[in-house]
Amino acid sequence: MNQTVDARGMACPLPVVNAKAALKEMNQGETAEVIVDNEIAVQNLTKFANVRHYTVTDNKVNDNEYHVFITVGEKSEETEDADTVCEACQVNGDVVAIGSSQMGNGSEELGKILMKAFIFALTKQDTFPKTVIFYNSGVFLSTEGSDSIEDLKFLESKGTQVISCGTCLNYYELTEKLAVGSVSNMYDIVEKMEAAGKIIKP
Repeated sequence: MNQTVDARGMACPLPVVNAKAALKEMNQGETAEVIVDNEIAVQNLTKFANVRHYTVTDNKVNDNEYHVFITVGEKSEETEDADTVCEACQVNGDVVAIGSSQMGNGSEELGKILMKAFIFALTKQDTFPKTVIFYNSGVFLSTEGSDSIEDLKFLESKGTQVISCGTCLNYYELTEKLAVGSVSNMYDIVEKMEAAGKIIKP
């Protein structure tokens, strides 16, 4: 059955996340019409579809309305394996190392928005990282007042280990405010990085 996903007003990565959820329930040859309000969302949806070898077209209605049509192709074994794998096997060997409360350089406000979106996007992947490590000002994301606590707790529920540098928590006087995960030390952090299949640094 064809579906329509109205993603207008949604910040990245929600248009892709919602489209992915709709397409997962659809069969080969069926089409999802995703309505968005900016060109960047169109580009993100197009890249998402191309990676999965789905057919994708788009139509610009006006400057604030775009329709992206994604037709489900034949699912590869890799895609089906990712969709059907048991929850106990959904953790990969990757380590995500977050050393700042914001992502990138420039606007601090934008950097915090991007970091929040990054952590949220981790919860929407087919597999989850083995470990998420917070150090330096990154520990603000795992302590009281952070907008990412629920996302991090979700990752924990899926088998991801969330750890925060104890020296960093102490430096910022946040030791008693840790809201998710556990306290770790630099030896343990280095050990986990050395054993990682891949280290991701936003």
